[in-house]
Amino acid sequence: MTATILVVDDEPDLEALVLQKFRRQIRDGQVSFVFARDGLEALQSIEAHPDVDLVVSDINMPRMDGLSLLAKLQEAEEKKSTIIVSAYGDMSNIRTAMNRGAFDFLTKPIDFTDLETTIQKTIRHIDMLREARRRQVEAERAHASLSRYFSPELAKRLAMGSGDNDMQVHWRDVAVIFTDITGFTSLVETAAPQVLAELLNEYVGGLTDVVFAAEGTVAKVIGDAIQVLFNAPGEQADYAKRAIACAQAIDRWAEAFRGRWKEKGVNFGATRIGVHAGPALVGNFGGSRFFDYTAYGDTINTAARLETANKTLGTRVCVSAAVADAAADFKGRPVGDLLLRGRSEPLRAYEPLAPAEFEAPATAQYARAFAKLEAEDTSAMPAFAALVGVHADDPLAGFHLKRLLNGGRGRPYATRLSRGLLAGKWCLLCA
Repeated sequence: MTATILVVDDEPDLEALVLQKFRRQIRDGQVSFVFARDGLEALQSIEAHPDVDLVVSDINMPRMDGLSLLAKLQEAEEKKSTIIVSAYGDMSNIRTAMNRGAFDFLTKPIDFTDLETTIQKTIRHIDMLREARRRQVEAERAHASLSRYFSPELAKRLAMGSGDNDMQVHWRDVAVIFTDITGFTSLVETAAPQVLAELLNEYVGGLTDVVFAAEGTVAKVIGDAIQVLFNAPGEQADYAKRAIACAQAIDRWAEAFRGRWKEKGVNFGATRIGVHAGPALVGNFGGSRFFDYTAYGDTINTAARLETANKTLGTRVCVSAAVADAAADFKGRPVGDLLLRGRSEPLRAYEPLAPAEFEAPATAQYARAFAKLEAEDTSAMPAFAALVGVHADDPLAGFHLKRLLNGGRGRPYATRLSRGLLAGKWCLLCA
């Protein structure tokens, strides 16, 4: 590749000397030269020859001197590497030029061997910068392409080509969100295909935007269900807090989405959300021919079971004690101890609340009623009845009151849950 060099100097003999000294390199196509008499002419030459790679400029010239030219070159979007030439006694100006961004300097009278060496060194530097820019452009292009299909953190690692080790399957502590839509199967069977396509694309797109804003990783999208990971693939010290905040943001967005589509005459179901934290197998499970970055293990299954538990509890968001305890300043209310399918021990669950809800008098009233329920205090039933009487739309208060009204210890009742004793604690048996 030929390097184009602009020589800026008002000495009339310099052009002939340069062409004579570099005749072999010019003949071999290694370099080509453009000449200008002062800074203004140099700027015009650069405009006419935008492929100029390097500027060799004297300092003392008429109309526009070398320092002023250097300042103009540094203001340009594509900066030109510059070698400054001046008399040895003009070291203060040379120092100024170097401080302003000149790459190197030479003193007069010019030693052409030194000039050739300095030019070669500068061209190598320019080539390195070009290669770095080329790689950056390629990485940005790859990242933009991958970002259409992967979470930002995954896209960044894949685009940089540094994701091989990160993508290998390994045990890792994560927080997991599972979402699903109530009554989605019925909607699929009744909605027109074009309506369903628009509906689901807007829904999945909106939810993934919420997840990406929280810097979560969308591991799977299966129809209307979404699986989200935090603390994978990158480290997130506050991953539990992020997961709960993201679940609440998903809930707010999904409820607004339901409202918009209800106005269009489409009865879209509520989004149920389960959140859990713990160790899981995380990585690319797609082998060498297919990319499938996801997670497996009991932690993942538990998050899915918590999502399902919302059906019976009447809630939309249900989180485990594991993720609530790990999140700083968690605000929520206890649901109970859930004995989820596939688990032998009960798991304490909570419903996260917005700060205003958490501080509301109804939350304190619920906490008192729940404490009586845990203590098997006979006044638990009237406490929940009073709460439901005032707050009829409270799903958890209504759920607990229904449990108390429908059965004693161990007696099954509707919706596949029962109340019983396990290890001295009451629990909900959740299918």
